[in-house]
Amino acid sequence: MSYTKLLETAIYASCIAGYEIMNIYKTNDFDISTKSDSSPVTRADIEASNIIISHLQSTNIPTICEETVEIPYSERKTWNKVWIVDPIDGTQNFIKKNNEFTVNIALIENQEPTIGVIYAPAYDTLYFGTSRIGAFCVQDISKKTDDFTINNLLKHATQMPFVHELAEYTIVASRYHRSADTNNFIMELQKQHKNTRIVSVGSSLKICLVASGEAHIYPRFECLSEWDIAAGDAIARASGCTSVQAHTKKPLLYNKESLASEHFIISR
Repeated sequence: MSYTKLLETAIYASCIAGYEIMNIYKTNDFDISTKSDSSPVTRADIEASNIIISHLQSTNIPTICEETVEIPYSERKTWNKVWIVDPIDGTQNFIKKNNEFTVNIALIENQEPTIGVIYAPAYDTLYFGTSRIGAFCVQDISKKTDDFTINNLLKHATQMPFVHELAEYTIVASRYHRSADTNNFIMELQKQHKNTRIVSVGSSLKICLVASGEAHIYPRFECLSEWDIAAGDAIARASGCTSVQAHTKKPLLYNKESLASEHFIISR
């Protein structure tokens, strides 16, 4: 399958899953349960997961998905290519109905993110980026097209970054999870920059703000999983951002033995 077709497949899967998520979102019938790690899971998570996996199967590339059984590293380490999927990033935001949740799909090649797709269903906004064509945003996508070919999408897309100057040094931070280390890092940034602003938002929308140029930096010194950030990382890199491990300053890697992400800094 061509690189373009891989991207188109991921975009189509994310949007179709997102449309189904919104159908459930409007019903208030979420069927909430609790996973072994105490995090919530809803009917929308499961249905979106099934939709995405069914579409990605056509690529013959294995998938790591939050809502499926974890595959042993002894098998995963042989994969040069792998999809990493979060059917709903921000399930708590979905349950709280604050609109700040996304569908995340990333292609990892030799542990580096090369395709990233993020669809924000409640905002009907698609973000996608690759190491080959750059990063793009399509707002109100369902109102504009049902043709998910790249050539058509680019007609409706805005290349990122689309904001090139900000009056204040803008820092993105988690709405609900901010450790002492993150707060200390932010305070140091506030000392370095005369005018600063902190924007709190949920899910991988934080990374999208840096990719679009609407923010300068997103520091995260709390543990996440690879599926929380892989798609955003690919988009951020494609838009010209840097993403590094907070302590080593080395690039983030994926499909590691542990699927927990390192603490990281994504910046423009």
